[in-house]
Amino acid sequence: MFSPEGPSTRELAVQALSSVERGYDLLAPKFDHTPFRTPGSVLDAVAKALGPLAPFEDGLDLCCGTGAGLSVLGGLCRRSVTGVDFSAGMLDVARHGQGAEATLVRADARALPFTAAFDLVVSFGAFGHFLPRELPGLFTQVHSALRPGGRFAFPVLAPPRPSSAAYWALFGFDAVMRVRNAVWRPPFVMYYRAFRLGDVRRELERAGFTVELRPLPEFGPRADGSPRARLVTARRSDS
Repeated sequence: MFSPEGPSTRELAVQALSSVERGYDLLAPKFDHTPFRTPGSVLDAVAKALGPLAPFEDGLDLCCGTGAGLSVLGGLCRRSVTGVDFSAGMLDVARHGQGAEATLVRADARALPFTAAFDLVVSFGAFGHFLPRELPGLFTQVHSALRPGGRFAFPVLAPPRPSSAAYWALFGFDAVMRVRNAVWRPPFVMYYRAFRLGDVRRELERAGFTVELRPLPEFGPRADGSPRARLVTARRSDS
């Protein structure tokens, strides 16, 4: 799974026994050499799907990590690009890479220091770090950070079927994390099966968004013909 430049088993173990913030500070220098970095194929597909809605003026990458998603915003926003993350280590890597031309802000996504500042907010692979009960507050924060008519966009993958090996791999990972958090402090919140599209759509609408789902055809269909991947585009619908 990891390249020779990636973290060792010991380094991953230390990260997993830390808080989320401290864990990512430790992992940051080698994060881009792990499978946790958002693949270029996903970034390209999202940029293509958002292209017809562009240009935007100001964009925010929510939980930007080392800055992979900043390149998407750079091609869609003509005035400014901002990344926010609560890991100083991840932001430091971003500052010397993808985020060199962006404004980088250290903050918790659940308490964003922005009000009506952006026309587009994107996020990639961060939602496993939020418990289901935290989604209403998170989406309210994003709603407040957007200008009227602004959009919140993020990709979602169709969940694997219970008959697949991938389903049981994710099930096992989440089970291990729950046991770890039951017996060890501080907790490390990272659950792959807690982000359910139906629940997410409902909470986005409650927060004041109009939600659209756009297929990402680059990833093909499932056996039943439904998309393997979609882009959620939630529009701040007030005026």
